[in-house]
Amino acid sequence: MASEVQTPEILTETAPAPALPTPTGQYYGTGRRKESVARVFLRPGSGKFTVNRRRYDEFFKTVRWRLLAREPLLATATADLFDVNAKVSGGGASGQAGAVRLGIARALVAYHAELRGQLRKRGLLSRDPRMKERKKYGQKGARKRFQFSKR
Repeated sequence: MASEVQTPEILTETAPAPALPTPTGQYYGTGRRKESVARVFLRPGSGKFTVNRRRYDEFFKTVRWRLLAREPLLATATADLFDVNAKVSGGGASGQAGAVRLGIARALVAYHAELRGQLRKRGLLSRDPRMKERKKYGQKGARKRFQFSKR
């Protein structure tokens, strides 16, 4: 059965959600990844997801980036409780998806503090510190050197 599509682990391991209160107002979270910064607002709704005023499936072209961005909502089974509105700037598509992911996770903690343990266990509240290394003077790049000639 090589033609079967495997479902990612995040969709199959949704833990039973604690008794969640009805969302009121809006919840905010900031996410950063590489050079990207995302400002995420969660409002009570039916699951509408927009990034920079576009539907998230139009904004994130690959399935991997879409799943990455929605992971906190899927992990806490709150995807149908909120409308997500994210404004992202800087970086590339992968970094932007990671920034939205962290922003959503932080906004969910602002909504209900008991979700913190569930999100922390999956590593969704940790900021990924990996950044591009700067170019050094006297070198061709961050690590690459100019060619050495003995004579």
